[in-house]
Amino acid sequence: MIAVLLRQGLSYAGIGAAIGRDKSVVWREVARNRGRDGSYWAPVAHRAAHERRRRPKEFKLAADPGLCGRITDWMDAGWSPGLIAAVLRHDHPGTSIEEKMARVSHETIYQALYVQTRGQLRQDLHRQLSLRRAARKPRGGDQRQTRNPYREAFTISQRPAEAADRAVPGHWEGDLIIGSANRSAVGTLVERTTRFTLLLHLPGQHDADTLAEAMITQMRKLPDHLRRSLTWDRGRELAAYRRIQLDLDMPVYFCDPHSPWQRGTNENTNRLLRHWLTKGTDLSTHTAADLDRIATTLNQRPRPTLNLKTPAQALAELLVA
Repeated sequence: MIAVLLRQGLSYAGIGAAIGRDKSVVWREVARNRGRDGSYWAPVAHRAAHERRRRPKEFKLAADPGLCGRITDWMDAGWSPGLIAAVLRHDHPGTSIEEKMARVSHETIYQALYVQTRGQLRQDLHRQLSLRRAARKPRGGDQRQTRNPYREAFTISQRPAEAADRAVPGHWEGDLIIGSANRSAVGTLVERTTRFTLLLHLPGQHDADTLAEAMITQMRKLPDHLRRSLTWDRGRELAAYRRIQLDLDMPVYFCDPHSPWQRGTNENTNRLLRHWLTKGTDLSTHTAADLDRIATTLNQRPRPTLNLKTPAQALAELLVA
């Protein structure tokens, strides 16, 4: 009936009224079963619906070795199932069958690791998860764990070796410089290879959403190859790290608790910045233009660690290369 009425030129609303269904039901049926050329044929739709009803269903990842390979590569690079699912959803937002088959939920990935036969995923891939469990932990017990915003975040131990030895540029460290009475702050970002510094203007407040917005705006100005990772302390100001990861396509790693020395490049840079951003003062008096001037001054300062080149010179050489 739907195919016949479509060929007669009726709208989804008209077809729905004719068969006693809402127009959204008709739209979903056509979208789910139309062919590659956009046509809808009743026998083809009936056969597709019959196949979807068959049990047991083939596990999605077992049927797509290519998707399994991408997930494996991303997990080997330290990505969480949640980040992988978000990136796939971002890259394939459509409603066609091809688009839907190109994405999976984080729960599907966890089932491949813990419940289903793993399909094309490696048996040891669960070791790439932040908690490295070989089996899922039952829910219940101490619910305080659920309030930890970094429960599923990447840890610094998962950061690639290229970030630790500064061999590849694009790995950043960040923190906040806090003003008097914790009422004002300035965000700092330092690139590990060149020591190039960016300052984030945080007028009024420095909560997670404000910091994420400022960071995304500032770092989007950089080329993709200079946004490889970010390392941060475990302060609540970066609780919106998932948004940062998705919008910048850049993993965020967190230091171990009470270990600020693990982002030593940023700590050293913050000490230099205190020349302008003095302790015990109201940092909200610095405008965005003021912070740009401070960052430019610091980036034009020769560094012994760069053989007396400036961070600006070092970054320029990378951009030219």
